[in-house]
Amino acid sequence: MRGRFISLEGGEGAGKTTLIERLRQSLLSQGHEVVVTREPGGTPGAEDLRTLLLTGAADRWTAMTEALLMYAARVDHVERLIEPALQRGAWVLSDRFSDSTIAYQGTGGGIDLDRIRTIHLAALGDFAPDLTLILDLDPLVGLRRTVERGEDPTRFEMFDTEFHTRLRAAFTEIAHSEPQRCVLIDASKSPDDVFEMALSHMRERLEVKA
Repeated sequence: MRGRFISLEGGEGAGKTTLIERLRQSLLSQGHEVVVTREPGGTPGAEDLRTLLLTGAADRWTAMTEALLMYAARVDHVERLIEPALQRGAWVLSDRFSDSTIAYQGTGGGIDLDRIRTIHLAALGDFAPDLTLILDLDPLVGLRRTVERGEDPTRFEMFDTEFHTRLRAAFTEIAHSEPQRCVLIDASKSPDDVFEMALSHMRERLEVKA
């Protein structure tokens, strides 16, 4: 039986990494094979592109160049990792997928969203996650969390507050426009509450028993 593909989306510092690990443990406890991955990245070639995309000056790339690099990485990711895992029945949990391109390069970067959808159709057809969990958080809170982690900021974390405010609005709009696939989760809640909300949606939509 084909596996399931769940993507996690949201702004910087929303808690995707923490939630993915808890979901991984829950699915493993049910006997599923679980593949955890990320975008951009997930395969050797896509990880090389990740380095190009996330390092350097904030204005290193134009939004359209970013979108094309993202899709180059995404096609390799789907063809070499995600689709083979789904075919053998695994559950795939991805930290970001195509909605991030809509939000970051589209709404955030100013590319017409229809152009991005055209790129997606040409690159991946109708391939999409079975469920997308969008973690909603005040961008100032999220950015503060990234600073508190003590990690070097990525290019996107160096963008101004207005950019990150547009990202939040974009993810909210995605959730509202595709309710059959997306759910919006209040990421200001405790990690336990966020995990329980995510599991509740998975039980309802994907027949997860945990």
